[in-house]
Amino acid sequence: MTVPTTGAERLFAPGRRAACGGAVALISMLAFESIAVATAMPAVAEALDGLPFYALAFGATLATSVLGMTAAGQLCDKRGPYRAALAGLAAFLAGLLLAGFAPSMPVLVLGRALQGLGSGVLGVTLYVGVAQVVPAALHPRMFAMFAGAWVVPGLVGPALASFLTAYLGWRSVFLTVAAAVPVAAGLMLPALRRVGAGTGEALQWGAMRWAVLASVGALVLHAASQQTGLRAAALFLTGLGLAGGAAALLLPAGSLRAARGLPAVIALRGLIAATFASAEAFLPLLLTHHFGWSLTQAGGALSAGAVTWSLGSAVQARVQRPAARRRLLTGGFALAAVGLGVVIAPLLGGGSTGSTGSAGWVLAGWAGVGLGIGLSFPMLSVLLLQLSAPEEQGRNTSSLQLSDALTSSAALALAGLLFDPATRQVLPVLLLALGLAVATTLLSPRARAMTS
Repeated sequence: MTVPTTGAERLFAPGRRAACGGAVALISMLAFESIAVATAMPAVAEALDGLPFYALAFGATLATSVLGMTAAGQLCDKRGPYRAALAGLAAFLAGLLLAGFAPSMPVLVLGRALQGLGSGVLGVTLYVGVAQVVPAALHPRMFAMFAGAWVVPGLVGPALASFLTAYLGWRSVFLTVAAAVPVAAGLMLPALRRVGAGTGEALQWGAMRWAVLASVGALVLHAASQQTGLRAAALFLTGLGLAGGAAALLLPAGSLRAARGLPAVIALRGLIAATFASAEAFLPLLLTHHFGWSLTQAGGALSAGAVTWSLGSAVQARVQRPAARRRLLTGGFALAAVGLGVVIAPLLGGGSTGSTGSAGWVLAGWAGVGLGIGLSFPMLSVLLLQLSAPEEQGRNTSSLQLSDALTSSAALALAGLLFDPATRQVLPVLLLALGLAVATTLLSPRARAMTS
């Protein structure tokens, strides 16, 4: 069923045009920063003689984003999204400038930590602020728009980052993103200011202590993925215990066991995010090592997944009947599982190295994974807002993104334990991703039960 497009029912109708345009600009900026920095980081580490800090430059960003998400949830509920957005933009911009002018790798890592703090705040603020500007009936389209904002950065980000690094130096990657921050802020902040403030109640600083524990757990999990043997296993179990213990206190009761309703929505978000993250991280290795693809070709495969993700998001936005959306949620999870099965099939069938036909099946399967997650991922965000009282949207959105970050960290750490660098065999990792996808499919009725 097609969404009506009368003026009052358009995303970019007067009154919310600036908020939606600002959201697209801000998400595209965050997406480009993530993709471009990952592309430029080898050159950064070489220029600053900082290879020992390479992994920490990524792990610090993830760890501080957990703090940002937790703080943003409270700030949005208690002070309103405008103040949270100001804080997030300030931290993100400060991190970009610090990294862009960093004289050494430790200083750059500090800049990356500030970027993570800011991006964690902004991720929650965008969901809460724009959701309060956009009518509930348009939330499916809003989250499809959020997914679409990743497509162009995903397609052009690596090439643009390589160009900037080659001709202007690696610092230009950070400073180019920094130059875009005022533009996005100018579009977003006036709209968020009109949303108004929250209840004005005191912030719960006790929750921040658990967020610190979760951040440490995420950092330890990241460290586990860089180790081998018993040391890796010990770090993994320690990080899992820290992150899991903190999550049990930060997330709504029942989230760790996917209890019906809101807890299941939050658990499913973590599981499907971990499915995609663990498979995506090792897909280029599969294509280059097993099938002999170039890095450019493997990057094209990842771009294909990004495009089908956006397509799936657009499709779900056009489905309005609740019963159809419930079926589509489970169908999206199932399609992701089937797609991963297609990716894995050539490995089980003994597909020969360099086989074009087998690699084609991998590409088709990955496109199916992207389509399935695109169908289901935005629906979880819509369900979360439906199941949240207005004064709880910040906290629950924070929980959704915390589940995403912590579950993905645990899955990537476990993938690192399963992966054998000597043989570069990725089948155990892909089987892990398949198991997660199957789990989301089986658990999905728990999320929709409360909205039947």
